[in-house]
Amino acid sequence: QVQLVESGGGLVQPGGSLRLSCAVSGFYLEHYAIGWFRQAPGKEREGVSSISGSDNSTYYADSVKGRFTISRDNAKNTNTVYLRMNTLKPEDTAVYYCAAGPQVSYLEDEYAYWGQGTQVAVSS
Repeated sequence: QVQLVESGGGLVQPGGSLRLSCAVSGFYLEHYAIGWFRQAPGKEREGVSSISGSDNSTYYADSVKGRFTISRDNAKNTNTVYLRMNTLKPEDTAVYYCAAGPQVSYLEDEYAYWGQGTQVAVSS
């Protein structure tokens, strides 16, 4: 059974950092690309970052380039993708989701499996 579970969200002040985790089970991480998406209140869900399962190709939205870093740990007992978020801004406030798909992409339609999301709030 394929499962993705996000964790690491919370409340942080502007300029602060968080590291989100996406723990996957039911498949080998190297067989799928993992994407991070976010949805702010009243807005559509948008692709934030994505990483290939087989090599180190990545995607970052322009709004997070230079601030967010995606990485993965393919070890069998870890099988986790991380999103390190630095210099957070109030506009980064959203529910963050991870998803699994066949290739690196910012398009949510290309991802078949989704987690339940974790809330990130950036506020003073």
